[in-house]
Amino acid sequence: MSLTAWEPRVLSVLRIVTALLFLEHGTQKVLGFPPGEHHGFSFTSLAGMSGLFELVGGALLVLGLFTRPVAFILSGMMAYAYWFVHFSQGPYPVNNGGDGAILYCFIFLYLVFAGGGAWSVDAYFNRRRPLTATVH
Repeated sequence: MSLTAWEPRVLSVLRIVTALLFLEHGTQKVLGFPPGEHHGFSFTSLAGMSGLFELVGGALLVLGLFTRPVAFILSGMMAYAYWFVHFSQGPYPVNNGGDGAILYCFIFLYLVFAGGGAWSVDAYFNRRRPLTATVH
């Protein structure tokens, strides 16, 4: 069996692991777990709004539900996070703490084009959808 045959499954693993790590940021900001420097939740703060996106978006991506539009929104959010939060602390990601934001941005951008993979709710619903003839 070639490695290419595993591509849809490994895509799902990449999506799930990335989403779980991302979700953890949201649970810390919104739910206070795990305890850390980010805690407390306010809809009016940038951290509170990002925490809400991380919590809801991360959960949807773990499931692979609405993968492409959710990944599109989160990719933009992470681009914003890098340029407006991290970059202001210096141009080098290793020094400004922005390497995670860059990685999330580009992994989510990849998911916009690749979808959720074989092990996703999106794939399940796409398999169940009846084939229809296209009239030209």
